[in-house]
Amino acid sequence: MSAAAAPAAAPPDPLLVRVTGVVKEFATRSASPFRRERLQAVAGVSFGLRRGETLGLVGETGCGKSTLARCIVRLHELTAGELLFDGADLSRATQSELRPFRRRMQMVFQDPYGSLNPRRRVGSIIGDPFAIHDVAAGRERMRLVQVLMDLVGLNPEHYNRFPAEFSGGQRQRIAIARALALRPELVVCDEPVSALDVSIQAQILNLLVDLQRELGLTYLFISHDLAVVRHVSDRVAVMYLGRIVELAPAGLLYASARHPYTAALLAAVPAFEPGARSRRAPLVLAGDPPSPLEALRGCRFHARCPRAQARCRAEEPALESRVGDDPGHLTACHFPLADGEAPGPATGSGA
Repeated sequence: MSAAAAPAAAPPDPLLVRVTGVVKEFATRSASPFRRERLQAVAGVSFGLRRGETLGLVGETGCGKSTLARCIVRLHELTAGELLFDGADLSRATQSELRPFRRRMQMVFQDPYGSLNPRRRVGSIIGDPFAIHDVAAGRERMRLVQVLMDLVGLNPEHYNRFPAEFSGGQRQRIAIARALALRPELVVCDEPVSALDVSIQAQILNLLVDLQRELGLTYLFISHDLAVVRHVSDRVAVMYLGRIVELAPAGLLYASARHPYTAALLAAVPAFEPGARSRRAPLVLAGDPPSPLEALRGCRFHARCPRAQARCRAEEPALESRVGDDPGHLTACHFPLADGEAPGPATGSGA
């Protein structure tokens, strides 16, 4: 067969990660020794993560963000659902089957004081991936570690120092250097700046943006701070009680939130531009989220939603694009907000 007649190679899948119906449950202790309760931390989540993008994941504490992140990098076993990484099904992969994929997906944790072993020198900490995957040893490992330290803005001469000799921001740079050691494609950032001073947060965020541009990284960026997420994200997913309730390009979501919960989160955020006043009226949500131990019917947000109607209590809404919206703007709400509409009581049938 001539070169001209050779079939063209299939283009790469634009999605690096595909998550379909992922569920994660944990066994919990019950007051009765004869009953075993299950806590559903992630309840059927589906989305795709595109190569080279940053997907922000936001929501209240306890909504399942970190659990979902650990499922994606397979630090947790999935209770149900499917996880594809670059086309490979990792949903039920064994630890030996996961080993080659560990080099391609890494995680940066929230607490730079707890994620680094205080008894080990920084050079050894950053060099662990090289040792674990048998990539380099001796002087070559030391050289690679010093290259990484320089890449994240640390002095390579501080190779032999202990974590306690570094500030919080420097420790997070050490954690980032360790995550990048094997040049992964996916980096999951789990609240990477929430434990840092505000003055240091911007430096770490700018570093992550620069590294993404230089290395072609894909980020899943988890935070409860919507202002931070807006700064770094291409798209944003909003999570509530184990489910994604809204997913949209960042600009669309911040300008035209459709879900009442998203609108409530945005209303609590100060104006993004210096000197500007927020256009959103304050919204106080009544009550508390229901227990994830309960059998939930309908929309999980209905007990706190000012727009809830009978349909919301009986039927769970699908995450889909609404009429007139951008195809990439998905909302799980029976009565989504219109442009400029305050999240008050909804009008229409279904009451």
